[in-house]
Order: sequence, then C-alpha cells, then structure tokens
Amino acid sequence: MPTSLASFDSVTMITGGDRMFHFFKSKFFGLFAVLLLCMVLPSLASAWVTVKGDDDRWMKFGAGFRSSFSTSNNSNGGDAAGSATDFTLDNMRLYTLTQVHKNIIFEFNTEVRNSGASNLRSDGANGNTHDIHVLDARATLSVGGFDLWFGKFLPPSERSNLDGPYFLNVYSFPLATSPYPAIAAGRDNGAMIFKEYGGGKFKWAYGVFEGRTDATNGDQNPDQDDNLQHGFRATYNFWDPEPGYYTTSAYYGAKDVLALAFVYRYEENGAGTSNSTSSLQGDFTGWSVDFLMEKKLSNGGVVNLEASYYDTDTDDVQDATITQGQAYRALTSYLLPNPIGWGKFQPYVRYQHATQDNACGTAGVLCGTGSSFGTRGIMEGGLNYIIDGHNAKIMSSFTSDKNAYNGAPVETFRIGMQFQLL
Repeated sequence: MPTSLASFDSVTMITGGDRMFHFFKSKFFGLFAVLLLCMVLPSLASAWVTVKGDDDRWMKFGAGFRSSFSTSNNSNGGDAAGSATDFTLDNMRLYTLTQVHKNIIFEFNTEVRNSGASNLRSDGANGNTHDIHVLDARATLSVGGFDLWFGKFLPPSERSNLDGPYFLNVYSFPLATSPYPAIAAGRDNGAMIFKEYGGGKFKWAYGVFEGRTDATNGDQNPDQDDNLQHGFRATYNFWDPEPGYYTTSAYYGAKDVLALAFVYRYEENGAGTSNSTSSLQGDFTGWSVDFLMEKKLSNGGVVNLEASYYDTDTDDVQDATITQGQAYRALTSYLLPNPIGWGKFQPYVRYQHATQDNACGTAGVLCGTGSSFGTRGIMEGGLNYIIDGHNAKIMSSFTSDKNAYNGAPVETFRIGMQFQLL
C-alpha cells in the first residue's frame, strides 16, 4: 500500500487547500488566546510534598494535570464529526510514595478514567462526571543490590511507555507505544527484578505478568492456560547515566545522554480471537529498540534526537487488540538557549510510520476493507514552551495523519498544558 499522502488533481488541491486555510485561520485566534492564558498561569511544581516519620519512614505526595484544546478536520462521525473542536481533560493524577523501611517502599497513584471528549459525553453525563481508577499500586523491596517489584505497574517496555504522558518530549504519545495487552495505560499485574550498574550507566529489568486475560482482550481470551507474559528491557548509556527504572525523553540540558535500549515481550497463546479454536490462536512476540541523544551545546541550546523501531508478531492470526507488523518513529527538537518570559521555546518535528503485515480481515487498527493490508503515517511539527522542565510546560502541535485506505489525511492543531508537583 502507498505510504505517501493521497494524490489529487490540481483543482482538488487548490480548493481543498483553500478550505483548510480558512478553517484553521478561523480557529487560530481562539488558540492564540488559550496560549496567552496558559503563559500567565503560575508554575505549579518544584518537588514532592514530604511528610517525615520516625527513623527511615516518610511519605511523599504529588499531583499531575494535563489538558488540551484541539481543532481538526476529522470527519469520522460521532462527537468528532465534521470540523471537531474539543477541550479535553487528558490526565489528572494524584501520586503517593511511601517508605516504611529503609529497604521497602510502596507507590499508589490514581488517574481520571478518560479516553477523550466523546467518552465524557456518553450516558447523558455531558462531560460533568469523571471516575477515578487505580493507576499504580506496587511495592519495591531492595535486596542485595536488586530491586524486587510486586503489584500493578508498567512492565519493561520501550522508553515512551516508561516515560508516561508527563515525561515525553511532546504532548501526544507515539503511534506504536506499548503494543501489548494491558489492564489500563500500559499497566499490568506482576513481579519484576531490576538492577542497575554505575548509577544507571547500564540497567536491566525482567518481569512476569498476567498478560492476556478476559479483561484485556477485545474478543474471547485465547490464553485459556493462563500463561504469563514475559518482559525484558536492557539500557546502556554511553554518556551520563540515567538512574532508576522509569525514563524521560527530555532533560532540557540537565545532562548529556546517549542511550540505546532493547525490549522483548512474549506470551504463549497471547494473541487471537478464540478461546477454543487453535487456528485462531497464536503466540504474542514483540521486540523494540529505542534510542535517545540529548546534548547541551556551547551556546546553551539543547538538541534532542529520539528514535525507535517496533516489531510485533501474532503468529499471523487476527487480534482485536494487537496489530501484527512493524513501526518506527523519529523526533528531533531544539531548546532555544535564551529564555523569553518565564521559559524557553522548543520547536520540534516528529514522523511516525506503521504497517500491518498480515491480512486484515475485519480486525486491525490499520485495516481498510476486505483483506487489504494497512499503512499509517503521521507527520507532526510543533512548538513547546518549557517553563520548569516536565513540571510546567505548554505544548502545541500540528499533525497530518494519513491511513492508506483513507482519501485524505486528518489534520489536527492542538495546544496542551501540563503542570505537576513531583
């Protein structure tokens, strides 16, 4: 299937381009007003709020907020039919981290359950109600230089998934982030061992998790034997070390990073659409490589390059959750050296591409009709305003999202704000 934008004759190009120009011009001043409002908001974050107990015991509290305004030529129907314009509460998290012993900590985080503006207007709620769910609930024991994790948390996976939405270098998650079965937001119940050397110069993690269950499958659960899903990640840092299990995709000049990581995930009978027919069941195998380079230049500017490649295999069977195929993405950004107002501007560009390599049938997020294969490409450019690293920033983007079976790309302009106390 073609991977470039659809071709048009000259008349169509002129009239279509003219319509898009007037469409986005009519939205520009509203978006600009939102940007000005965001820039006069205070910086909310600096560090955890800590309550000290006796001996080695303490408890820390934090919070994170993300909200966006978007306008698009989306014509897929539903709440976003026609020219969609939406305000969305993307994330609202409360964090707690507690140390009960010098070698034992536990974490409990919550999140607003939200999949977009259309979801919030269902059941007559009209966007006035949100429910809260448990995001993370895990304990970590440090034994002999190894960290043992138990509970609900992010399994070993690629950098963007371990970043979470708050520590990306852009506002929106990549296309292929965490193409694995999960309870919610990439999390799963399981146990993991984590080890790092040289303060994070080299680190690895291996864990076993619930994997595919009735709750994480769009069709009947193919894993009736309740096999565990295995996850592994190894990272080597050639320049400054990156301590800790979780990651970030931008340090904004705090350190120079050149990191390369490999991820592997596997579950026997972890893919398929049937709980009894073997021809509709398959093993799930996923692997990926991710790369991050960030360098502070002599003039104070910061250049950032990030890339990843994904390969996902379902034994050539259909699956309503997992798409068999390959994907890659690349991002580059430059943080300007001189502050303007409270922060610094950071322009960026990102390209993402994904291809489904088994016959689509009626399943697969990249599929068209019949048995056609699917291809998707997203071109994106944006301008971020970094006030206080990941704790306070405002991000804008323009994306052109093209599926091979669509006649024209979906174009979206978004501005989002992020504040957190962490």
